[in-house]
Amino acid sequence: MTDAHNHLQDTRFDSIRSRIIAEMLESGITHCVVNGTSPADWPQVAELAKKHPNFITPSFGLHPWQQPTDGWLEKLLDYLDDTPHACIGECGLDRWMKDYDLERQKHIFIAQLAIASDRNLPLSIHCLKAWGPLLDILENHPLPARGFLLHSYSGSTELVPQFSKLGAYFSFSGYFLHPRKSKVIETFQTIPKDRLLLETDAPDMLPPRTYITHPLADSLNHPGNLATIATAISELLDISLVENNAQRFFR
Repeated sequence: MTDAHNHLQDTRFDSIRSRIIAEMLESGITHCVVNGTSPADWPQVAELAKKHPNFITPSFGLHPWQQPTDGWLEKLLDYLDDTPHACIGECGLDRWMKDYDLERQKHIFIAQLAIASDRNLPLSIHCLKAWGPLLDILENHPLPARGFLLHSYSGSTELVPQFSKLGAYFSFSGYFLHPRKSKVIETFQTIPKDRLLLETDAPDMLPPRTYITHPLADSLNHPGNLATIATAISELLDISLVENNAQRFFR
């Protein structure tokens, strides 16, 4: 079982990270993708991948919540050169955040999209309340031949065919099992089963209490909860190809 998107490098895991990884393996998770968000945490992501090469695939990206620093793009290229099997992300667009600068976000995202396209790397995209601008970018720029991942997809049902045509994969988070997110599940029921992935986005996106098998303090989401999430969502979606999809997209 693959966790398509998490943040094991998050400092909130610092004192318990080794235990968490051990419990992930015990729960049946065989692989995960750890996503960086800025040059500040890329070293931690790289170190985790070196320590657990058969378990962790690193992903390096500049998240729209993070401010770009001088030379960030050159540093990104350096990390990708040092780790040829790495992914790009988490990156994308966000109009939910306060005082967003969409034009700056577009410029930064397009730069990362261009690298992913040129090197045909897996790309993990964050998008909140900016689906129209994201679709416009994806329709008008080169894309990775392997496709791209819309992580924790929360866009509309109507956009699924358009994104699918462009090569999108869509990852389901356990957070969407909350009753108030029922419309998201309805959208996921329209996603082709060969484009569906599962993720935790740990330590965030905590699922409902019923599906928490690995409780943590401070309402942190343990990635080991993925197994229960998969069982729960299998009653609502056809996830028979999820692991094949992960193999195809990431490897």
